Amino acid sequence: MIFVRRDPKLIPEKVLRVAERAQAELEALPAEQRAAFIEKKKRIWRAFARYLSKMSYGKCWYSESDCVHSFMDVDHYRPKKQAKRSDTDSDDGYPWLAFSWDNFRLSAQRANQINHDDATDETVGKGAWFPLMQGSRRATWDDRCIEDERPVLLDPAKLADVRLIEVTATGRMGPTRFCLGEYERTRVHDTVRLLGLDLPGLVSARQGAMRLVQEIVELVVQNKTAAELSAAASAFVSLHLRADSQLDMLQRLTKPDRPFASAARAQLKLMGYEDLCLRLEQGQEAA
Repeated sequence: MIFVRRDPKLIPEKVLRVAERAQAELEALPAEQRAAFIEKKKRIWRAFARYLSKMSYGKCWYSESDCVHSFMDVDHYRPKKQAKRSDTDSDDGYPWLAFSWDNFRLSAQRANQINHDDATDETVGKGAWFPLMQGSRRATWDDRCIEDERPVLLDPAKLADVRLIEVTATGRMGPTRFCLGEYERTRVHDTVRLLGLDLPGLVSARQGAMRLVQEIVELVVQNKTAAELSAAASAFVSLHLRADSQLDMLQRLTKPDRPFASAARAQLKLMGYEDLCLRLEQGQEAA
């Protein structure tokens, strides 16, 4: 999962106005007509896909995959028509957020849609799932207290949430040191499970990014060792095996526009080269 800094300036005014008009129409409808109206207007949130994509360099906000050979969905973080809280509990969800772009997240279809993975024999995908922690307030059409809710699913639009999850040494997702209690660890575990963030293909892609980082670092270290053998060796390495180009390559792998940049950063941290990760003060997002 990556943090995405949402930028309304990337969205044309016309697209925003269409969503606002639909929202005004929805507010005037009786309860029994809302779901049909929302379904009829799905083109409205789909129109936001290209602008959400610009905010994340084309990557899924949940999995960090660029999914170049499949469509991306515009996911409603809080489900628009039905919210499934558990295997036995569901409600009408958050219809008043159906056209709110603050509720939109760009998602790979495997994270957003319910699907069965043959490799793991698991059913994964967010679908209508939106569980709340036990004891949490639950927002409704008449009491829209979403700020008082305690969602289980981590939100890629909240930096505090993204700080709870990271790529581990195995390429799987796990809790960070900022998970200080059972509530945070539960959120990480259930987010990974419900969104399929540890499906074999994703784990393999992260491992590939991590192997590339490891190989480049090992090459830099080998060249440094060779340069220390003699003055002649040092001159050869400086001329033909320039470390700065290899270090630049490592930094590029941590840029937010690279798929699985978080895996590259994780590997650098594991190897003790965290200082090579591109820093936010260098003008980059936290993706």
